Amino acid sequence: MIQAASLLAAEEGGNPLIPHTYELVVGVFAFLVVLVVVGKILTPRIQKTLVERTEAIEGGIQKAQDAQAEAQALLKQYKEQLAEARHEASRLREEAREQGAQIKAELREEAQAEARRLVEAAHTQIEADRQQAFAQLRSEIGRLSTDLASRIVGESLEDEARQRRTVDRFLEELESSSAAVR
Repeated sequence: MIQAASLLAAEEGGNPLIPHTYELVVGVFAFLVVLVVVGKILTPRIQKTLVERTEAIEGGIQKAQDAQAEAQALLKQYKEQLAEARHEASRLREEAREQGAQIKAELREEAQAEARRLVEAAHTQIEADRQQAFAQLRSEIGRLSTDLASRIVGESLEDEARQRRTVDRFLEELESSSAAVR
């Protein structure tokens, strides 16, 4: 095969590296057609597509930057609102503590006033019960003493006025002697 190729080349008698004229003309014509098609039709379309892509990318970048700036502004606003809400919550907690302390103090005062009122009412009741018991005791002592005096004296002390004077005098002496002991 190698021999066949070398035989053909020898028969033609030319240099196999230099093309024929008609091949050069067709090659140059085809090159010019490709050059015109690429230069006049494809290059502007490619340039237009590249420009559109560049604008789209730059627009996307600008939109992303705008969105990021807006997100940063919103984040800052939310942080400010959060700080304000925390401050407000802190203020409300402090206010609630103060109100709780005030209510507690008011309830304590009311409880103390109620306790004082109950103690005073109890003292009043005790004093009334003591006075009543003292009156009952006085009348009972008076009756018993007149009975005893009647038995000792041997005569009846039935005169009511006399009986009362005697009992009252006896009780007064008893009270004065007990007051002197205190």
